[in-house]
Amino acid sequence: MNRLLDHIEFPSDFRKLSEDQLSQLAKELREFIIDMVATKEGHLGASLGVVELTIALHYLFDTPNDLLVWDVGHQAYGHKILTGRKNNFHTNRRLNGISGFPKRSESDYDAFGVGHSSTSISAVLGMAIASSLQGKKEKHHIAVIGDASIASGMAFEALNHAGVSDANLLIILNDNAIGIDPSVGALKEYLTKVKTDKSLAKNNIIRALNFDYSGPIDGHDLPSLVKELKRLQKKKGPKFLHIITTKGKGLSQAEKDQVKYHAPGKFDAKTGELLPKNNDVQPPKYQDVFGETILELAKQNEKIVGITPAMLTGSSLKLMFNEFPERTFDVGIAEQHAVTLAAGMATQGLIPFCNIYSTFLQRAYDQVIHDVALQKIPVIFCLDRAGLVGEDGATHHGIFDLAYLRAIPNMIVFAPRNEMELRNMLYTAQLGLELPIAIRYPRGRGMTIDWKQPFEKIDIGKGVCLQEGKDIAILSVGTIARNVTEALKSSSEIAHYDMRFAKPLDKDLLHEVFSKYQKIITIEDGVKAGGFGSSVVEFASKHQYKKEVTILGVKDTFTEHGTIEELQQLNEIDSESIRKFIQ
Repeated sequence: MNRLLDHIEFPSDFRKLSEDQLSQLAKELREFIIDMVATKEGHLGASLGVVELTIALHYLFDTPNDLLVWDVGHQAYGHKILTGRKNNFHTNRRLNGISGFPKRSESDYDAFGVGHSSTSISAVLGMAIASSLQGKKEKHHIAVIGDASIASGMAFEALNHAGVSDANLLIILNDNAIGIDPSVGALKEYLTKVKTDKSLAKNNIIRALNFDYSGPIDGHDLPSLVKELKRLQKKKGPKFLHIITTKGKGLSQAEKDQVKYHAPGKFDAKTGELLPKNNDVQPPKYQDVFGETILELAKQNEKIVGITPAMLTGSSLKLMFNEFPERTFDVGIAEQHAVTLAAGMATQGLIPFCNIYSTFLQRAYDQVIHDVALQKIPVIFCLDRAGLVGEDGATHHGIFDLAYLRAIPNMIVFAPRNEMELRNMLYTAQLGLELPIAIRYPRGRGMTIDWKQPFEKIDIGKGVCLQEGKDIAILSVGTIARNVTEALKSSSEIAHYDMRFAKPLDKDLLHEVFSKYQKIITIEDGVKAGGFGSSVVEFASKHQYKKEVTILGVKDTFTEHGTIEELQQLNEIDSESIRKFIQ
């Protein structure tokens, strides 16, 4: 069979097709995505849901001269395949391959780099204003944003500004009622009503913000999409198109289980069935250690509440939600709100566990400082996906948290070495702390099968000696200790200390280390600049120790995508690199 997609590298190739041929192209593009993700893994459901929209936009608009921005970027696989990256799409999310998200350095068609949510409208508005100032009045500027992302504060800030501008921009709401987990909140309920209430569609919140609103229309009906986009091309000023799509469209299992098939791993491309995984008993995922432990604690302590910004499943807080829905809060993609909500709860005697991926807490830095730490409010931050996270790349690595949190007065910063340490710190925190604490832990599995041991209280600010030595001491923080232990298997003369806390430092233990050893090496899975190692150097300087201190950690550059093992090797913090360094 002579496939249309075989002859397409760039949008200019399929702009030669008739409109009647676009449906066939959509079928082929959807099959290509399914076949590729089935074997290479990646984000599936979101890209399947916007196949028709992707084709229609590139068919009608003069990309890359017209600027197109995909919010977050999970849905941009079809965009990448049609813009010169089809033949190397098999390298998606692999070391030295193409990124899983749009990236300006990768293609002129990627007008703006994304990965975190709700940035597209601000970026596109900025581009549209720039074009206006430069006299490029006919240029189009398009943002595609989902119903989960548009509920975020930043998106509303941009809508508020765009509505009083005369900027030539088109915002397309890709409404599928789900982000990674199902969308939540009053806006989600409002959008649901708009789909069936025509009077509400005519007088809605978007029109009130001065947008030329149209829709909702079926986002899988290519002729209707093309017709409406042609009409909007002729309109000036801020425009808003509301389309209804199905996440996972075209693969029945992905449509039925949209959460699991957001990023399903490997599956059978023909049947959609997930491939069987290793049935051997394995250590738990750290997210499940959190999820199972907080549920256990919540059964014992009715003051415990759980909060997450749109990551119920990813954080495993869903376990608590299933049993205590009235004490578990998915606030949507709203990290700033999540932090201050937790602070408010804590002032009234509740014990909030605020679970946010490390990279996303960056978005609420002011709230951590102003609303929590400044007031000494004992919020318990649980930072999942800390350290190098692997294939999601630079936008998702949780490598800055040790540096940006230890700079804040009144903060406790803890990194468990293993599953039991995480479990015990969660237990300790709910017993009552005077200050806020951040507990950071990585993506992936631990190393202990029998991790559900009786709870033990952890002394705040106290490290432990794992191995005595002679002249050299290695100080680690967090699960990177595992690499150190592996590296020291053939060396009994090098000491290893698990400091556990990046703040407060165990000063008594550090005085012991600097008095006893001639050379000190620190290691962390965060940035070297300003991180745990820097705090040890500051300690040495303050107390006038003249010993040699070497800092190992993530280098002063944005680490791209690859497996965690590959990225640790690049940053020379894998066990083999450590072993070579200490020889």
